[in-house]
Amino acid sequence: MNWSRVPIAPRSAAQVFVALSATFLPAVGPPNEVSAQELAPQTIAELEFDELVFSPPEPERYTLEPGVEVFVLEDHTLPLVSVYARFKGGPSYFLRSELGAATAVPILLRSSGTTDLSPDSVDKLLEFYATQTSFGGGGSTSSSSVNMLTRHVDDVLPIWGELLKRPAFDVASIEVWRGQELEDVRRKQDAPGRLAVSKFNHLLFGDHPIGWEVGVGDLESEDLTTEALRSVHERIYCADNLTLGVTGDIIWRDMRPRLEALVADWPPCERSLSEPPSPNEVVEPGVYVVPRELEQSTVVIGRTSSVRQGDEGEYFSSRIGNAILGSSGMTSRLVTRVRTEQGLAYSAASVWTAPRRSAGLVGAITQTKSESTVATIRAVLSVLREMSVDPPDATEVNDAIDQIVNGFVFNFESPGRIVSRQMLYKTQDIPLDWLTRYLTGIQNVTTGGVEALFREHLSPSDIDNMIILVVGDPGAFDPGLAELGPVRTINPE
Repeated sequence: MNWSRVPIAPRSAAQVFVALSATFLPAVGPPNEVSAQELAPQTIAELEFDELVFSPPEPERYTLEPGVEVFVLEDHTLPLVSVYARFKGGPSYFLRSELGAATAVPILLRSSGTTDLSPDSVDKLLEFYATQTSFGGGGSTSSSSVNMLTRHVDDVLPIWGELLKRPAFDVASIEVWRGQELEDVRRKQDAPGRLAVSKFNHLLFGDHPIGWEVGVGDLESEDLTTEALRSVHERIYCADNLTLGVTGDIIWRDMRPRLEALVADWPPCERSLSEPPSPNEVVEPGVYVVPRELEQSTVVIGRTSSVRQGDEGEYFSSRIGNAILGSSGMTSRLVTRVRTEQGLAYSAASVWTAPRRSAGLVGAITQTKSESTVATIRAVLSVLREMSVDPPDATEVNDAIDQIVNGFVFNFESPGRIVSRQMLYKTQDIPLDWLTRYLTGIQNVTTGGVEALFREHLSPSDIDNMIILVVGDPGAFDPGLAELGPVRTINPE
């Protein structure tokens, strides 16, 4: 991966002077009793700064038999080593009847022990070696990591490998997870924000992995047998899907034989995973109410979007457009109108997803008191509508670009973050230099490009065909909900 040298957006000499004059001028003392204000113009003119340049660190790449790629970034600051595993495969690759099992597997890898070690034995060993582990999965990928002292690598790495390769999936652990998940499903009804997002995704994408949420029907005991979990496990956690990463206080020459031993007996993938189909079910536009006796309403407004992640200018314009619309916080148009000017909600945010292979969504989410539900919906719709008739000007666009560019360095806060991102790109078939491409694309966004984006994707007719979902108490809403479109009630369960 060839990183370009990344220039940080420069500050003017005046901006720098304002920030520094209070500190340095009193200490130096202007000659002849001249005040800092009188000295400022001359000082500003004389200030010179070299261009700030940031060269991101690059992981080394190696390949182990049988074709497992490894990303390595040494960091000898502390006597610690982290090893990461990422697998191509997650719940979205499975049938709905397997959703419960596909969701359970990543958690049970850690809690159910191995074929040779009981869960208690694993816990005691990892605690003895002061080891940290993580296991997770969702969408189209699954992952795990282990962090240990350098001197314990030979003791801990085989245990972690056994958890990934040969989990026990014992009945007792499965039942514990099942009980916890059933309780989580019940609690979702008491979390209006979570409930709203879940219902909205299901409305927008229908019976598709994007819209799936684990429910009581996915947690039947007969769907969570040891055999069902093993069937999911062998299709994800196999060598052909595996990418490894290493960071920390160790050199590749010493780490390579340890990783070769780790993958030597890793089972191959006997069955390939089929790509999930593209979602194509969309409900009729209108208002959908999830009745809940609450003092506050949660509102989600949106529609599908055809913008895809890629090197096209439209994608990068959508990142800037979304920041201006509502993802950049207090300075965004949504927050300015809905909170600052009208005082209808504490916060409001936009979302504009752009998957690589399927439709995304564009919309907004907010919460307000029940009595201002309709007024808040109208305010959000007004902001969405104005984006095409009163598009962002050059100042808004340049400010959003600077915000992203100046925050670019935080993508490299730790070696683990750098390596993990490269592993994700590998398993998602994303170019490994994507972050560099992204930065270049953002820097090339124009005001005209953002204006064209909103005309294409948020035209007045698009706003009129939005899906509006409200979780709240219909009896307490302010008047006028039916004026926004056909009103339908949907079951909160």
